Amino acid sequence: METTGSRLAGKTVGFIGGGNMAEALVRGLRTGGLPASQIRVAEPVAERRAVLAEKYGITVTARNGEVAESADVVILAVKPQAAPPVLAELAPTATPELLLVSIMAGISCATIEGAFAFPARVVRVMPNTPALVLAGASALCGGTHATAADLDLARSLFDPVGKTWIVEEKLMDAVTGLSGSGPAYVLTFIEALADAGVKNGLSREVALGLAVQTVLGTARLIQETGEHPAVLRDKVTSPGGTTIAGLHALEAGGFRATVANGVEAATRRSVELGRK
Repeated sequence: METTGSRLAGKTVGFIGGGNMAEALVRGLRTGGLPASQIRVAEPVAERRAVLAEKYGITVTARNGEVAESADVVILAVKPQAAPPVLAELAPTATPELLLVSIMAGISCATIEGAFAFPARVVRVMPNTPALVLAGASALCGGTHATAADLDLARSLFDPVGKTWIVEEKLMDAVTGLSGSGPAYVLTFIEALADAGVKNGLSREVALGLAVQTVLGTARLIQETGEHPAVLRDKVTSPGGTTIAGLHALEAGGFRATVANGVEAATRRSVELGRK
């Protein structure tokens, strides 16, 4: 089986920004077999640099340009607001051979490409926070000059921290609304389940444990059986039983419509942020 290390053989991976998502990717790359000597991180906070160097044995620096000069792939892992100064700093040192992989939410491939005097190869990625426990969902799209090989290489960076999908860039706002913001929806649902358990007499510890394991187990059931959620739901829903009574109450409260509205609202906000 091909490992991340073999797919990135001989390539140096650099990170601009050393936050939580960058650390998750570093951990995934190291777990996947990429040597620490092939990983560089530029991070402005000295304490954070010390933590990353100690935990992973990687090279850290305060200079973004230093990473761009020595890397084959650079992952832009800073907040969207930092995009203009970061891109301006990278422009003088980057070369056409450098692959730029962006996880800056709402920043289009065209915006990144426009910062460079050459046809920059850009891959845009929307990961989510479960990547922190190597269980993320990431969608990728290529810019104007990115090749199929570039997408494959970028995908090898995110496969170690979860599952990946290739989409068209016009769908990235929908990805942001669904999987990017989705963990917050699921966490709210888990909290609501647990609160309902407490309301009906369960201890907080037992209620939260049951809620977490129920969501975790159900997701795994879908993943491992490959069956549609509706088919699996019908197997739990007996005529005149407790489950159908609960489902009826959820439907009466507009459960499905509320979830759909949440995804649509987050998608619209992603579009607005991209325009800004």
